[in-house]
Amino acid sequence: MKKLIRFGVSMEENLLGQFDKLITKKGYTNRSEAIRDIVRDKLVDESIQDETGKVFGALVYLYDHHKRELEKQLANLQHKHFHNIISTSHVHLDHDHCFEVILLRGDARILKQLSEKLLSINGVKHGKLTLTSSLGKQSNSSHHIHKH
Repeated sequence: MKKLIRFGVSMEENLLGQFDKLITKKGYTNRSEAIRDIVRDKLVDESIQDETGKVFGALVYLYDHHKRELEKQLANLQHKHFHNIISTSHVHLDHDHCFEVILLRGDARILKQLSEKLLSINGVKHGKLTLTSSLGKQSNSSHHIHKH
């Protein structure tokens, strides 16, 4: 285990009270772990902003499988970027809709561009890309791309 270093943090009483309510709601047992996760999350956010940084991602999207040529376009785009795709999972939701999850790796810029291209295809109803890096234990950093 890495050495822990103690340091003091000063903040307004009201802000601390709000923070304590939030971390209790989220299930933290102490402030230290919550603060560590906030710092990790910020470091991950920064690494994602560096568009040359190596990141991992999950692209989830819903589409109308009856849309002409859509599945062919999705497959062609995925084949073009096969080196960035770790795996794909496909689920038939109902008679008209499919749901896919694509696990990705590579430069943040490339993964964002791939996601934007895929989600802009006519027939894709909604999607979201979430990126993270190995800098943090966990991240809530998301880049939302909504299409209605």
